[in-house]
Amino acid sequence: MQITHESYEDRLVLHYCGELDHHAARQAMDYAENLAVLYPSVRFMLDLSGLTFMDSSGLAVVLNLYRILQRSGRTMAVYGCPKQPLRVFQAAGIPKIIPFEEEVTC
Repeated sequence: MQITHESYEDRLVLHYCGELDHHAARQAMDYAENLAVLYPSVRFMLDLSGLTFMDSSGLAVVLNLYRILQRSGRTMAVYGCPKQPLRVFQAAGIPKIIPFEEEVTC
């Protein structure tokens, strides 16, 4: 799994590429948690368009970041989610909690 990010004035975009499974989940959580500390006042956008596979561990990664941001009054959204990961999110009801968008909104 490869994770990169881009910082803008009002948002931080995290790009996830590869497989988000139990092997990559801890790395993904740590990366996002560190960015949440480094960028305390921005909206987070998760670009999942590069995911080739995701299991339930991906749910934990996204929900963990959501809880961290929510505690400090910040928001996040997911965009570009491929069909297979989207089915995992939908089965868990995550799109009812976190906005899922087709494309990034500025």
